[in-house]
Amino acid sequence: MKYFNSMKRIIYILLVLGLFTQGLSGQIFKKIFSKKTLTEQTEGLPEQSEGKRNKANRQQAGLLKEPTDSLQSPGHSLQDSLLAEETVPAPEINPDSVENSLYSEGLSILIEMDSSHYFDDPGLDPSFHFDANTDSLIYEWQRQALLIFEEDCLPSPTDTSSTAELTYIQGLADLPNIIEMPYNRLVRRFIDLYLNERRKQVEAMLGAGVYYFPIFEQALDQSGLPIELKYLPIIESALNPRAVSRVGATGLWQFMYATGKMYGLQINSLTDERRDPVKATYAATKYLKSLYSMFGDWSLAIAAYNCGPGNVNKAIRRSGGKRNFWDIYYYLPRETRSYVPLFIAANYVMTYYAEHGICPAHNNFPPVIDTFMIHQNMHFQQIAEVCQIPVHELQLLNPHFRNEIAHGTASKAGILYLPMEYSPVFTELQDSIPRYKEKELLASRLVSVQSGQAAPGDAIVYRVKKGDNLSVIASRHNVTVQKLRNWNNLRSTTLQIGQRLLIY
Repeated sequence: MKYFNSMKRIIYILLVLGLFTQGLSGQIFKKIFSKKTLTEQTEGLPEQSEGKRNKANRQQAGLLKEPTDSLQSPGHSLQDSLLAEETVPAPEINPDSVENSLYSEGLSILIEMDSSHYFDDPGLDPSFHFDANTDSLIYEWQRQALLIFEEDCLPSPTDTSSTAELTYIQGLADLPNIIEMPYNRLVRRFIDLYLNERRKQVEAMLGAGVYYFPIFEQALDQSGLPIELKYLPIIESALNPRAVSRVGATGLWQFMYATGKMYGLQINSLTDERRDPVKATYAATKYLKSLYSMFGDWSLAIAAYNCGPGNVNKAIRRSGGKRNFWDIYYYLPRETRSYVPLFIAANYVMTYYAEHGICPAHNNFPPVIDTFMIHQNMHFQQIAEVCQIPVHELQLLNPHFRNEIAHGTASKAGILYLPMEYSPVFTELQDSIPRYKEKELLASRLVSVQSGQAAPGDAIVYRVKKGDNLSVIASRHNVTVQKLRNWNNLRSTTLQIGQRLLIY
């Protein structure tokens, strides 16, 4: 009896093992057969990249619909993201084998660029590219009547149809640019952001751009760089020359301290040339040219401008050596992920704003600017009162001077920008301006004056009238003719009606 029970157990175990072996071999055979079938179906297509062949394989297996509407980060489950896209289940495919095959193919299947360019990053937050100070700057320009907005400019209704998408795609394709401007859902997201939520800012930037864009274009053209790079300050600073980021990047082109110094910008307690629209622009062209020579790709160079070349090189290494922005997208800092799509969106919006009912603000910036080399300090109020220049125009044109003191020394001249119409009077009185209200405005920087120069004390500004000459004016103010000539740097005794003279 015991022998019979033992044999019965052995037969039962053999039966179970047989069934298990049959099922396992079936699964293995099924996997091999499926893989072989997909391989055979995609053979003979040498023109396709490996990523596209993988995509074709998954389409044949019913795993991936076209076009792809979502992009998951490496931290999410690839199996979950792909299965969530399916409208029709594929019961013949074992989910385990799907997961294994997707992981073996790598992340390229999800961020591979194709003709449709459909990508999305739902967790992206572009708010850090829109400085809250920008709105206050726009208000200040508006208060000073430097920008005047059209009250009758009504926004066009938001178009969410596929027609708008075709408009965006065609518009980007028609841009006369060297830098690649692909379309995807991220780009559309930022185009819509500019056209709707940031509409007022776009109107202000279009108005201010009348002054700033020619400066950018000239520097880029002289440096042999793509002119479309003039829109980088749109996303860097919203054309705010006084913009300072949370990490200390400053000016229109948002130079960090070390980078600014590296490219020859003067930064001290009185001057910060990162805020100088002209000098900072030429420094930026040198930096951009260096980045392009490093990466050989403008999208990567632009990304490196935002996060530094070290972070881009790190992303390239982590991606396995890929050198395309979209291939290294998820290996970049989150802020930089939005940077290139924002740049593409800015190019579109600043080119096609009229088609979307956006009216540029009217620009009252000085139309023609003159440049002066100064070798001594002058307070903005001194220049304004002596030359009768509105202070807000000095502030607008010279954001690189801190504390409203135009800084220059005998050994290193400073650069002062003035409206062209005030050039003659400034040229005439340039050497005398620093002594006007010197105690009040430059008391902490008084230096001894040479014999025959102006005596200490506040000056008055006298406007020459008909019948005046140096003798009459000197007698009227109890000073000598020689002092009048020294104070005002006069080389002759001839005066012009309306001419301004400083008298101490």
